[in-house]
Amino acid sequence: MYKSYTVEEAKKKLEYYCAYQERCHEEVIKKLKSLNMIPQAIDVIVTHLIEHGFLNEERFACSFARGKFNIKNWGRLRIINELKARHISIYNIDRALKEISADEYDAVFNRIAQHHWETIKEPNLLKKKQKLAGFLIRKGFENHLVFDKIAALSS
Repeated sequence: MYKSYTVEEAKKKLEYYCAYQERCHEEVIKKLKSLNMIPQAIDVIVTHLIEHGFLNEERFACSFARGKFNIKNWGRLRIINELKARHISIYNIDRALKEISADEYDAVFNRIAQHHWETIKEPNLLKKKQKLAGFLIRKGFENHLVFDKIAALSS
């Protein structure tokens, strides 16, 4: 048998959930559904969380973009796709990408490209280029940056 929560209990539980780390609306709704809340209660609780500053999608998007770039070294494309998968608006995605300075972005891209190029143990130059391209594209860096960098590294 599973526990049922009153709206007030669920509000408190979700306030802690949102205070622990930034959450997007989708995560909060999923959590409420896992607590077996009815749709009307979900709407009331989400509205409460937004009004009291526990839930803010713009703040979530900015935090997500900064974190994934600084910690995981993700490129813009990967960040955009991950935010879209979480149903974040284009406005908030654009706002989040402004958190990453162009100079910092270029520096990180060049550093990881150089490092990965040096660690690939492949005697065949074409395969080495393919491995680096695949790695950087999976990280979410733009194709023109990747191919320009490969041309520079292999010359």
